[in-house]
Amino acid sequence: MPHILKNNTIEIHIDLPQEGYNGSRFDYSGKITTLKFKNILLSAIENPKSANANSLGQGFYNEFGIDTALGFKDAKIGGWFHKIGVGLLKKTDDTYNFLHKHEIKPAKFTVKTHNNKITIHCKPEPMHGYAYLLSKEIELQNDGFTISYRLENTGNKPIITDEYVHNFMAINNDTISDNYELNFPFNLKPELFEETVNPEDKVNIGKDYLKFKDLIEEEFFFSNLSGSEYEKAGWELSNHKSDIKISETGDFKTNKVNVWGLPHVISPELFIAININPGRLKQWSRHYKIVDTTF
Repeated sequence: MPHILKNNTIEIHIDLPQEGYNGSRFDYSGKITTLKFKNILLSAIENPKSANANSLGQGFYNEFGIDTALGFKDAKIGGWFHKIGVGLLKKTDDTYNFLHKHEIKPAKFTVKTHNNKITIHCKPEPMHGYAYLLSKEIELQNDGFTISYRLENTGNKPIITDEYVHNFMAINNDTISDNYELNFPFNLKPELFEETVNPEDKVNIGKDYLKFKDLIEEEFFFSNLSGSEYEKAGWELSNHKSDIKISETGDFKTNKVNVWGLPHVISPELFIAININPGRLKQWSRHYKIVDTTF
């Protein structure tokens, strides 16, 4: 059963490490599957037509090392490498692909619950000189929730990776259309985007926002919205039909911001670059705020 954090307006469902999602991509420590505000659903799933939901993303799942998992290059074919927050993955190819489902040696997880928060600790088996302790705390507040991270390098090699939350969202199950607007606290630089997928030309890129001209029918994707420049980490998604806004703000600067979506879901992603020397640690947090704009 998921652990539920709840107050008068907000309800969060969190799958424990060995519950629900069992793929090799997303972090098992604190899998937020469902978010409700005044009983209105704000979270979505990656593919509602899939017969195997436990292998796909949903809610507010996060991932470490989407492009290169920790120690992947050190492992031989048939050997093992780290996926932070999951455990050890078996290497089957010379190129890492986050979409491939790898065989897993799960990390050890411990869970502590309180009335308004949950803390999950992750400790994997050391491999190729890499080792770490990951702690993630999800705390409910009156107006939202905060995800706090603590990553300690207990190995003898630097941990160089990144982390982001794949925010799978749809407000009140509303499909992506001109009811939505996505704003950022920095200027967008479309001429510097690494990738632009906008086949219907229905996503309008403004100075610091994305708007939608009509009902979205095909996948869209924009990568590196800040043009690799370090900017304030944040976004705000508004739905004018439901009069609800949800925002994420990080306590860090980001030099990589992506947006992905399908007709039923939109996902802004704030990446944090991570470089931790042996014996050192890094802490960061993400705060989510939900507002009823009718007041």
